Amino acid sequence: MMAKKIFFVLGLAGVVAIIAGGVIYAVTREFGIVPLSLVWGGLLLLLIFFYINFSDIRRFAAQRSTKHGANMTVMITVFAVMIALIGVMSVRYKVRTDLTETGRYSLSRQTVKILKSLEHDVEAVAFYRGDERSRQAMHDLLEEYAYHTPKFSFHFVDPDKRPIETAKYGVTSYRTTLIRSRGKQETVGFESEEKVTNALLKVISDKVKVIYFLKGHGEKGLEDKEKVGYQTAKAAIKKETFKVRELLLVNQERVPEDAAILVIAGPKQDFLPAELAKIRRYVDGGGSLLFLLDPLMAPKISGYLAGYGFKIGNDIIIDKQSKMLGANYLTPVVMEYNQKHLIGRDFNFVTFFPVARSVEVKEDPAKGMYNLAKTGSSSWAKSKGKLDEEDIKFNAADDQRGPINLASVSVIKVKDDTGAAPVQPTAKTDKSETDKTKADKTDAGVAPAPKSNLTEGINRWGRIIVVGDSDFAGNAYLNLMGNKDFFLNMVGWLAEETALVSVRKKSTELTPLTLTDRESNLVFWLCVILVPTSTLAIGAGVVGRRRWMS
Repeated sequence: MMAKKIFFVLGLAGVVAIIAGGVIYAVTREFGIVPLSLVWGGLLLLLIFFYINFSDIRRFAAQRSTKHGANMTVMITVFAVMIALIGVMSVRYKVRTDLTETGRYSLSRQTVKILKSLEHDVEAVAFYRGDERSRQAMHDLLEEYAYHTPKFSFHFVDPDKRPIETAKYGVTSYRTTLIRSRGKQETVGFESEEKVTNALLKVISDKVKVIYFLKGHGEKGLEDKEKVGYQTAKAAIKKETFKVRELLLVNQERVPEDAAILVIAGPKQDFLPAELAKIRRYVDGGGSLLFLLDPLMAPKISGYLAGYGFKIGNDIIIDKQSKMLGANYLTPVVMEYNQKHLIGRDFNFVTFFPVARSVEVKEDPAKGMYNLAKTGSSSWAKSKGKLDEEDIKFNAADDQRGPINLASVSVIKVKDDTGAAPVQPTAKTDKSETDKTKADKTDAGVAPAPKSNLTEGINRWGRIIVVGDSDFAGNAYLNLMGNKDFFLNMVGWLAEETALVSVRKKSTELTPLTLTDRESNLVFWLCVILVPTSTLAIGAGVVGRRRWMS
């Protein structure tokens, strides 16, 4: 009897040893000498146990109760193994699905692209109290960042419990998150993908690009706080990791070499020939130009831009749909964007352009020429006659029926060493083109279908965007619907910061559920009449049956 007890203990020890070896392997991910010894030792003890007690085990197994118990044990074991496998799979292979309409719980495609291309480790340190309501929101956001790359890590610090560490980082307020990499540090004050990604770009970027706004011809002022001023636009651009400066070109030999973009916003007067020559030299040398041209302003500019393939209409766009949205007929509404170009891809906001003119190019993806945005079918371009809002009618003889293009883009091949005139890129593919260059084409806004030798390099290709209105980016309109997003998308693409395109704050507004009269009646009869009545009827039937049977 004593011997059986000893062998039973040895068998139990064998099971414990095998489990212990498995646990050590699961924790360390190394099948070293310790877990290997435990597993083999446990198997040896079990083998001895079964050999000594073979006859008893055989007799026990022949019993009917044992067979039923064995079946139950097998079922429980299989179920436990399935649960364990599900747990392991959920840990090793994470799959997330965002079912919200705006994708507010998932990162944008461009942010994911940035994370997957990280070359250096990035750390986020969030300073939140343990009981702070917004702490979970920031945790979920940072967890999404870490999910896409092992180079992004984060941890939280409670300023009240760890004041020394908080002081070490120089943090003086709650709800502060630091994005750190290679000795550089940026501060994020709110739980926003836009802010975190912009801070991330700042710490991984080696150089801050400069955007110049031309002045001297009645252009929009960067410090102007009035309705049509660009103070708000300046602040928005600076948040996108750019520097913003004004440029008086008349007393400069050329556009500064550090210019990532030259913005010409609403000039009222024509340029001097020498100024146009400087701008042409800049674009032909691979520069990026954003031209916002209002109706009836600077008429000579139309001929200048025609040399780059742009057709600037001498007209004003009328849109009756804008009246339905609270604007006047002279504020065209845009809801259709070119999905083949990065600027308009997946862009689904409404934009307003107060007092705009038509702008278009002959689309050719192989040459990088696209019309970016156009109005609806209820609009038209009026080139003659008086503008009387009380009596605006379409004139088939003089007016152009909508949709009307009011924003276009063109890519210009850099002038070669021979001094030949700039030409558009052809569809012939350069065989020396690297895979990276090919990958960059899509981000440059060029449709992937036709082959092209178009690249991202600012020293090889010039980029021009022309918009038939400048007021849409003014103080009064920039924050209206999708105006800011569209403006910043253009800035990001021109500056070759394609990762910034579409990295915007997601809407957190509630989506109302609108029901028709028929649907409302159906809900009323189901929820208010049918369900309660059926419940009462069933209850009355049960009570009546019990009384009848008693």
